[in-house]
Amino acid sequence: MLNLSSFIRFHARRTPSALALIYGSTRLDYATLSARIEKLAGYLVARGVGPHDIVAAVMKNSAAFIELSFAASHIGAVFLPVNYRLAAEEVAYITGHAGANIVFADEEFDPLVSGLENVVLVDAAAQSDATKLAGDVAPAVARVTGANDLFRLMYTSGTTDRPKGVMHTYGNFYWKNADHVVALGLTASDRLLVTGPLYHVGAFDLPGMAVLWVGGAICIHRDFDPAAAIRSIEQERLTGAWFAPVMLSAILAHPDRDKHDVTSVKWVVGGGERTPEPRIRAFSGYFLNARYIDAYGLTESCSGDTMMEAGREIEKIGSVGRALAHVEVEIRDEMGRTLPAGESGEICLRGPKITRGYWKDPEKTRASFFGDWFRTGDIGHIDEEGFLYLTDRKKDMIISGGENIASSEVERVIYQIAGVREAAVIGLPDERWGERPVAVVVLNEGAALDLAMLSEHCRARLAGFKVPKDLIIREQLPRNPSGKILKRILREELS
Repeated sequence: MLNLSSFIRFHARRTPSALALIYGSTRLDYATLSARIEKLAGYLVARGVGPHDIVAAVMKNSAAFIELSFAASHIGAVFLPVNYRLAAEEVAYITGHAGANIVFADEEFDPLVSGLENVVLVDAAAQSDATKLAGDVAPAVARVTGANDLFRLMYTSGTTDRPKGVMHTYGNFYWKNADHVVALGLTASDRLLVTGPLYHVGAFDLPGMAVLWVGGAICIHRDFDPAAAIRSIEQERLTGAWFAPVMLSAILAHPDRDKHDVTSVKWVVGGGERTPEPRIRAFSGYFLNARYIDAYGLTESCSGDTMMEAGREIEKIGSVGRALAHVEVEIRDEMGRTLPAGESGEICLRGPKITRGYWKDPEKTRASFFGDWFRTGDIGHIDEEGFLYLTDRKKDMIISGGENIASSEVERVIYQIAGVREAAVIGLPDERWGERPVAVVVLNEGAALDLAMLSEHCRARLAGFKVPKDLIIREQLPRNPSGKILKRILREELS
């Protein structure tokens, strides 16, 4: 049996009183967490949810988020976490394309889901205990699932104008857990801070629920707040965390950071960009007993395909480490031919934690593989010792505050504005967010557009973090001989 509740039940039998989850004032041992999962699963059954049905969640971090994800798995349903920062139109597209049978949403996100069918709103009390939604229902019996069964869909912007649904099987998730347990040396004594959004693989998977796999505990914060993160590390003696670069920067810059004891931390996994040497040294100067682990991974691989090894951080500065135990990494050219060490090309991955493709999209699935090698779209090289270096990111992808923004998705919305003839959205360096989206627009003769007009239009159709922060009007955009806009040139000119 491979459903997610299996390892919770195992620890509930063996160490029932061991701490499993902390959320605010809520503290759950394994026996209580297991009972909640089974009761909530019974509620799903009572609502008509069955095997392979899609259970969507438009929710911030909470105990309920974990309970719901495990309860859906308990009965063989497929969990669909949705980015709550998206616009209502985007949420409707994702839940519609996925074929969601039921949608759970925090009360504050009622405007995002008000047009959807079969919505269950989750109030503050239920966020701490999702069984408050259930009433008097019998616990559900666990359903047997296999390694090839889906347990989750995660939609990623990728490089297209519509999000793609990444399919994650139990095999993907369990091999991911195995690799992270080995690479990080996870044990039941580990306590993980989860402060990134759980709809993201960084929070749920890197290493995320692998800590529960081995009988450890997770401390969940509803939102990221650097002061609260530092306080929790001290109070709960937390041993590890995943931080997006903007999160780590906020912690290292916080004026009260030295008022708290953070010596319990053994490691922090980072990602989203190559980490500069000054940040690694600043990290080591604050987290005295911890190592910073640069990592590389994707939604399509459940995250964490390579990790930097202890003691090699400065020697291999700029690298994101070597492949984990059950991941193969190769660099290939445009024809799919393997390139030697030192040569740059497309980073390709193979292994049991890699997705088998995109939901209801065989064409994009075929285009994403060289045989059984997944094409990441990222450019990099591998040195003679097998350390991976990123030299470019996914084509036209903007990473702002750890969030992926597909430029073509924003451009699709800008082209809806009357008078826009051409549009290109690029990422420019930003001290706080890493990158900020910038729109470069060519207008028809006589047309007018300013940043306020652009922002109003985009904000009604896109998540706030995708809205361009600057607008540049030009008479023409640089193009290659085949007519393709050269965004690389724009970035060079405007950086």
